[in-house]
Amino acid sequence: MAWTPNSWAIKTRWHDEQNGIEGQSGAFPFQFILIKIFQDFLRTFQVKLNLKRWMLSGLAISALATSLSACAPLLVGSAVMGGFVAIDRRTAGIQLEDESIELRTAQGLRQNLSNAAHVNVTSYNRMVLLTGEVSSAAEKERAERLAKSQENVNSVVNDLAIEPASSLTQRSKDAITTGQIKALLVDAKDLQSNAFKVTTERGVVYLMGRVTAREAQRASEIARSGSISGVVKVVRVFDTITEEELKRISAQPLSPQAQPKL
Repeated sequence: MAWTPNSWAIKTRWHDEQNGIEGQSGAFPFQFILIKIFQDFLRTFQVKLNLKRWMLSGLAISALATSLSACAPLLVGSAVMGGFVAIDRRTAGIQLEDESIELRTAQGLRQNLSNAAHVNVTSYNRMVLLTGEVSSAAEKERAERLAKSQENVNSVVNDLAIEPASSLTQRSKDAITTGQIKALLVDAKDLQSNAFKVTTERGVVYLMGRVTAREAQRASEIARSGSISGVVKVVRVFDTITEEELKRISAQPLSPQAQPKL
């Protein structure tokens, strides 16, 4: 049968309960496919933006062609990307522990929470941040207990909301917000952008990192500056250090991240 503009819109309706998407279907749910394509585009755009920023700042030294290939591991926060080396205020051992904590916690949550739950796990210097949505207070408490039970976890910040899971559209907006704030941190001459981790949920921006009170205040001002639309509020989840501690850390030999974050 020849395709016509309305040929896909016959037969039954489809409905994605988790993301609240509904439409006509013939062979494929086209609206859902378009959203997924747009989300993949946003991820690619953010990676390319990060690459450009890192090259201009002198942090990108080599292996540009390799890192741009589809098989290269992607950069998140202060991680490395392919041949790129980023400087981190955590030791290489702590960085590996944070990666392991995130993986083990996320796996446990998938096994112990309902399919309706949408939970993101972010660990920085053994401090675990839980963001996203769960269906009940019991699930929220269960998620926190599971995170606290993981080896090497020092503390857990549980900011899970008890409400339906956010839509793909909202998550795409959050990804854009995160990328924009990271770019502003790179542009800030008085900050080391790789000292921060940024994540966004439903317009709420979470800032993590091992920073001084001055750096924490400056980063918060950048996130709240109003130059980025869609920011509902900024939540600071910092491991605060003194200026003297920062000088000692800066004087130490540079420690490359031991493992890229995918």
